[in-house]
Amino acid sequence: MDYKQTLLMPQTEFPMRGNLPNKEPKMQEEWDQMNMYEKVQKRTEGRPLFVLHDGPPYANGDIHMGHAMNKVLKDFIVRYKSMAGFHAPYVPGWDTHGLPIESALAKKKIDRKKMTVAEFRQKCAEYALEQVDRQRTQFKQLGVRGDWENPYITLTKDYEAAQIKVFGEMARKGYIYKGLKPVYWSPSSESALAEAEIEYQDKRSASIYVAFQVKDGKALLKGDEKFIIWTTTPWTIPANLAISLHPNLEYAVVKVNNDKFIVANDMLEEVTTKLEWENTEVVQTFKGQQAENLVAQHPFYDRDSLIVLGEHVTTESGTGLVHTAPGHGEDDFLVGKKYGLEVLCPVDEKGNFTEEAPGFEGLFYDKANKEITQKLEEVGALLKLEFITHSYPHDWRTKKPTIFRATNQWFASIKDFRDEILEEIKQVQWYPGWGETRLFNMVRDREDWCISRQRTWGVPIPVFYAEDRTPIITEETINHVSDLFAEHGSNIWFEWDAKELLPEGFTSEHSPNGQFTKETDIMDVWFDSGSSHQGVLEGRPELQRPADVYLEGSDQYRGWFNSSLSTAVAVTGKAPYKTIISHGFTLDGQGRKMSKSIGNTVVPSKIMKQYGADILRLWVASVDYQADVRISDEIIKQTSEGYRKIRNTFRFMLGNLHGFDPSKHRVAEKDLQEVDKYMLVKLQDLIKKVRHAYDHYEFSTIYSNIHNFCSIDLSSFYLDFAKDIIYIEAENSPRRRSIQTVYYDIVTALVKMLSPILTHTAEEVWAYIPGVEDESVQLTDMPEAVEVEGQDELKAKWDLFMEVRDDVLKALEEARTAKTIGKSLEAKITIVPKSEQMKQLLENVVDIHQLFIVSEAVITNEASGANEYEHVSVLVEKHDGERCERCWVASDTVGTDSEHPELCDRCASIVKEHYAHVAE
Repeated sequence: MDYKQTLLMPQTEFPMRGNLPNKEPKMQEEWDQMNMYEKVQKRTEGRPLFVLHDGPPYANGDIHMGHAMNKVLKDFIVRYKSMAGFHAPYVPGWDTHGLPIESALAKKKIDRKKMTVAEFRQKCAEYALEQVDRQRTQFKQLGVRGDWENPYITLTKDYEAAQIKVFGEMARKGYIYKGLKPVYWSPSSESALAEAEIEYQDKRSASIYVAFQVKDGKALLKGDEKFIIWTTTPWTIPANLAISLHPNLEYAVVKVNNDKFIVANDMLEEVTTKLEWENTEVVQTFKGQQAENLVAQHPFYDRDSLIVLGEHVTTESGTGLVHTAPGHGEDDFLVGKKYGLEVLCPVDEKGNFTEEAPGFEGLFYDKANKEITQKLEEVGALLKLEFITHSYPHDWRTKKPTIFRATNQWFASIKDFRDEILEEIKQVQWYPGWGETRLFNMVRDREDWCISRQRTWGVPIPVFYAEDRTPIITEETINHVSDLFAEHGSNIWFEWDAKELLPEGFTSEHSPNGQFTKETDIMDVWFDSGSSHQGVLEGRPELQRPADVYLEGSDQYRGWFNSSLSTAVAVTGKAPYKTIISHGFTLDGQGRKMSKSIGNTVVPSKIMKQYGADILRLWVASVDYQADVRISDEIIKQTSEGYRKIRNTFRFMLGNLHGFDPSKHRVAEKDLQEVDKYMLVKLQDLIKKVRHAYDHYEFSTIYSNIHNFCSIDLSSFYLDFAKDIIYIEAENSPRRRSIQTVYYDIVTALVKMLSPILTHTAEEVWAYIPGVEDESVQLTDMPEAVEVEGQDELKAKWDLFMEVRDDVLKALEEARTAKTIGKSLEAKITIVPKSEQMKQLLENVVDIHQLFIVSEAVITNEASGANEYEHVSVLVEKHDGERCERCWVASDTVGTDSEHPELCDRCASIVKEHYAHVAE
């Protein structure tokens, strides 16, 4: 007789294969059609508000792996919060101004010279919005849920109007000023840059030692001496106006053959070695302060070089005398200001020398290095030339070197409210903790923020000029411009005359003829995105300032975290965020930066097409995202294995819930068997750990705990031994229903806990769980850990049992190796506990042989030949009973039932009951 028909084998239509690349797009379409985002918001209305404010990605090109990780991390948080008692709207955003878009249009052969500024800006806007649409589609493919139809975009009228208000409020408080000052200048971008736009890369530079002849030594020097300076920027020598000495350093006049040179005493040994001097003699020493206002001669121009004093001079490298060009360095500028020196900057916006550098006009500054060193050699001023490789500031967009160049720029004076910013940094929660120190140090060392850019595509600086060039920034003009931008957009700044942009009837004592002009520079894009707390958190009724969380890559300490904090503290006195979370960079499998030239880029779209978005999301959950993370085909394959384990666990439990209706078949907790209650306790522990990890943004902890629960607690134990009950017992057997009840609780809890991470798979599982009422798992709440009656005693007892089980499993494995048994169901085991307490514990476990998946288990005080383990001694023998054809357990009762001689007595009675039901 075929007894398979009498077994209750798993039945489910939940597929074994995920087939995610095909299923996910259909699910996303369904969510769009049912307005899932709006449904979630409606359901959570009235709950405490939780705002994760989206830092805007730049609207240019397809999303990369860093974008994907960033958006998925945000989605984990927002989805969790909306299932954890909060109302958590998510408004995505885009940063749409700046040079890369101008460059992209140039590559598309759009000639800006053949159109007006406003026409070119319109082309930029159109291009940016195309990129927004493209990236929006890709973000949605990741399963990220948000208000995608109503994002914030930095080029919209309302956003620009709000940004103008931020600028105006900072100006009203006196934080905005215009000044001539050296700033990072990018010849490749033809624009000033802020510190946030600088990255350091190695550069090969000429390193030169140059002699400046003393011209007026006053009473200190005789006049036949030469000051020695050292520099790695020979191109700045034409702009030299001074030499800086430290007031408290001791300087030596060193006689070398027929020459006398001046260097810092502390640097004498190093300079002697470097310049290969022999027979040196120190003929005089003096303090730096004694040399103040002495005069040297510029090496090749008929110009004085004043000796000045500066605290910035060090003896870490060089000669202890610093070549000073006020137009090409911040320290140089400050010391020059103190001594009333001209701010000479003979280099134009393209990086070419002007006529203020006779002999080098038209030369690109970097190419001029060679000509200038040759000139120095000709006049006998060049003492040493070599080449060094050193870290040098580069434009982070064009990747080309920057220079310091003095120009008239608009600045936000950070130092005026720096202490307030530093105080606010202390109030913020930081993940990881070092983020606080990093941003604190950046702000502490920051002076002014250069906010003007000499570009076209951006938000205009809303400043008017009177006839005498006095800047006009009043509350009246700011509000008027803001209102105009809100109505017409910022293009009107380039289409209308200054008079048309000013309030009607506006007058100024500085413009007696009523003539006005307007600023042509635009604002730094960091000012754009840094104003989002005003334009979005304050501007959107569903949000609030401060946001609960800002989450971005670790490069944003110098970028968005920084600019948002600066503008928010300037305007409101408070930080715009309560918590900062930063993530690392995505690297290839070998830990290298991804690069198209190396060919090691891993693209999100490729992973989604091959594996599905849920695999990518699970990878994000599996890594320590706060550090740099690696991704490769091999790593994604490993993630797929983890996914398969979770999916198969779901499938097994769903299959064994066939025929279970929770409203009819649920077993009350008090009636559950002990081992089932123990599994409920384990589930509550898991819920606590997972909720704690979600609350602290520890997603890899969630993944590892759930994966271990599926692999160890379920697959290797509970699901494994329960087959002998679920498959074998009668359908309505209380023991079977007890296990199904716990299966049901585990499945529903697990699917909810995984929903923020495996959002598509959780939705799929939800559709197969019997008796659930909510149409989507996204419209449910996270499970809460509950008390299980007697849980402490249960846990103590069964944790100890699990340790004994480890001993038994070792004994069975050794017996298999020794060929004593094949499968564990062939075994009879005799267990000798090491204590009376242990013996009582084991004797009180119901059907203990089932839990060990053996045919018989005997608990006794002694057994000859038993092997000793940590908690018990175990003897493993082959059971001498016959195997039951239905349950495969070896039993002495097989053959005792004449009607079913192939079955053990347990199975025979179940089968008889089965056929009795069928007959009815």
